[in-house]
Amino acid sequence: KTPKGFKEAYDQFVQGGWQGLSFPEEFGGQNLPQSLNLIKSEMMGTANWPFSMYPGLSLGAMNTLMQHGTEEQKQRFLPPIVRGEIRWCQGYSEPGAGSDLASVQTRAVDQGDHWIVNGQKVWISRIQHSDLMILLARTTPADQVKKRSDGLSCFLIDLKTAIGNGLTVCPILNMVNHETNELFFENLEIPEENLIGQEGKGFKYILDGLNAERTLIAAECIGDGYWFIRSEEHTSEL
Repeated sequence: KTPKGFKEAYDQFVQGGWQGLSFPEEFGGQNLPQSLNLIKSEMMGTANWPFSMYPGLSLGAMNTLMQHGTEEQKQRFLPPIVRGEIRWCQGYSEPGAGSDLASVQTRAVDQGDHWIVNGQKVWISRIQHSDLMILLARTTPADQVKKRSDGLSCFLIDLKTAIGNGLTVCPILNMVNHETNELFFENLEIPEENLIGQEGKGFKYILDGLNAERTLIAAECIGDGYWFIRSEEHTSEL
């Protein structure tokens, strides 16, 4: 059954066991090969399922948190993600950087027991339906690092406490099949323990998630092609 909205789609996704397909069993997953996620994505495209509302929903979170998060972070967030109790989104792209994430300008400054974030993000999808965001921000100025991709760090943002308290969400009206937004950070405070892995290594960390996500999108596009061919065949018969 093709769902009509995000909640119905997400509920079907979780109830069908697809959310934790490749998660380790210790976090409630099925510990199956990630190649099965590609088959799943292709079939979703073939069925005209609204996959684009949450590409990489499980793989991105798993690869970033599983490989680089602390044990406390993994125990706190991964089981409820698998159960569908926590939904998440990515805060990467910026108006002046686009897909060149090494040019990210949003700053996070270490204040000892917390971080202060200032900056702007754009084309951030699913935030209306999310509880958690993985944020990419610069923690070392670009002129103080050897490579532009150095000095970037990943953070976990609790959206329920952040929105309205340093984070402003502005929806972008557009003709696509999911919501997307522009974000403004103004002295947003993030607890010190919400840093993922080592400071300054965030660019590498997000690639572990994005690379997996891109393979999912490619598989979904193949499925989309099958759906369009089938739709064209049905149309020509009318």
